[in-house]
Amino acid sequence: MNKIVKNPDKPIEFLANLRKVITGTGFSRFFGLVRDISTTNLLGASIFHDIFVICLKIPNLFRRFFAEGAFNQAFVPIYAEYEKDKDINKTYEFLNAIFGTLLFSLFIFTLLVLIFTPIFIFLFAPGFYFDPVNQDISIKVLRIMFPYLALISLVAFAGGIQNTHQKFSIPAFTPVIFNLSLIIAAIFIAPKYDMPIYVLAWGVLLAGFIQALIQIAPLRSINRLPIPKLNFKNQGVKRFLIVVFPAILAGGIIQINLLVDTIFASLLETGSPTWLYVSDRLVQFPMGIFAIAVGTVLLPTLSKIDTNKERFVFINSIKKGQKFVLFIGIPSLIGLMFCAEDLISTIFYRGAFTEFDVHKSSYSLIAFSFGLPFFMLMKVLTPAFFARQDTKTPMYVAIISLLLNASLNYLLAFKFGFGHVGIAIGSSIAALVSVLILEAILYKDGFLKINSIFNRFNLMILASSTALVIFLYIFTSYINFIELNQIERLFFLFIEIIISIAIYFSISRFVFQRPLREIFN
Repeated sequence: MNKIVKNPDKPIEFLANLRKVITGTGFSRFFGLVRDISTTNLLGASIFHDIFVICLKIPNLFRRFFAEGAFNQAFVPIYAEYEKDKDINKTYEFLNAIFGTLLFSLFIFTLLVLIFTPIFIFLFAPGFYFDPVNQDISIKVLRIMFPYLALISLVAFAGGIQNTHQKFSIPAFTPVIFNLSLIIAAIFIAPKYDMPIYVLAWGVLLAGFIQALIQIAPLRSINRLPIPKLNFKNQGVKRFLIVVFPAILAGGIIQINLLVDTIFASLLETGSPTWLYVSDRLVQFPMGIFAIAVGTVLLPTLSKIDTNKERFVFINSIKKGQKFVLFIGIPSLIGLMFCAEDLISTIFYRGAFTEFDVHKSSYSLIAFSFGLPFFMLMKVLTPAFFARQDTKTPMYVAIISLLLNASLNYLLAFKFGFGHVGIAIGSSIAALVSVLILEAILYKDGFLKINSIFNRFNLMILASSTALVIFLYIFTSYINFIELNQIERLFFLFIEIIISIAIYFSISRFVFQRPLREIFN
């Protein structure tokens, strides 16, 4: 029977680690926006940017499988057990064997993709495959980019080791390298060439090499630099292989759904993949800084808690994680919905990215924003299963979500004629259904407590959000960002964001002090 142990030190440790990850991912997301500004300024919503976006999504999808998605969610709980046993020889044997397994898998898979690239273009971007020119460009770009998958998977493996040892700073800051590489390529190098898309592709690959190299020193500092050995007989590897395959679907479900979105978008009018990409990037900003940060810290934390059979702390950690992402996610939803055109015009309206593209992107951003709290909650709920080495349950939920998303994409985008906006709506609905199912299962298994709807936390969110809606409705009714120059847009967007944050946090802080303390203490 699980012991009920109250440990006041764990929330403190959790929040300290969370601040490190949020800081690192915050820097990464900021430079990510600068990167997207640079690439859209260079290519606009052209067929070249559509190709670049889709070809980049392909290795990023498999990155969720081989890297921070399925791989780490299966690896970290098992590795945490080895570290708890404090048998250094067995730990090294497991690390070396799992490193060898990862390298072998990546080599084989990357080789297959490079050989059969046209097939992958057909599967993931059918709208490009049947145009000879677009097919040729897509094949070349994907072949340059795809080895990035192997490099970034090794980076994520190193990050999983560091996170288990409560070292979160370097893994969180590492993605900044990727963004800086593409910024430099887009601004200083690519404009000098007739086909700048190829320069961007090489920038992706170079970033992967640099990110991999800087992981060596931190692994050496904790004496956990592995040497690859192919050993499928290792008990840890056997356990890993059992849980990793269900985790592939479960851990990468958001990326899978985004890729499904991209496949459907490639069949729509030119610009649709870019409009969806721009919208998704803005949704990913709060999600990456807060939800992914919570999930990153929560997985090794819950793994250790489950190993120690501290059921009370386990339940409380999930509860705090949910409250934290909802506290951030609800106002983010409101902000993105009311300020969609303000944000996109300020950030992307320049160069080859036109006013028409601003309007189109803002529609899909509004649709995506409704799903934001549910996208964020999935990052909190799935670690609760992975930490207990239950990868099958999230896998089944992921399959349901995938089928629902694909069906809704087809119906809304093509049958009802909503185009790329219908795709965004489908993704949001699929995320909502996934969260409801995951929460129902956790509640049934006794790992989630559901409080009354009329509790102080919900009242705090309602009051703060209502005030925010009123302000943004009035503000956006009087100011048309499209008609402003760039300096004016930046000024008014800054004012809009600052006042919004002040209103939301002031009401939360001064009117509802207790539920706010419960989140951050």
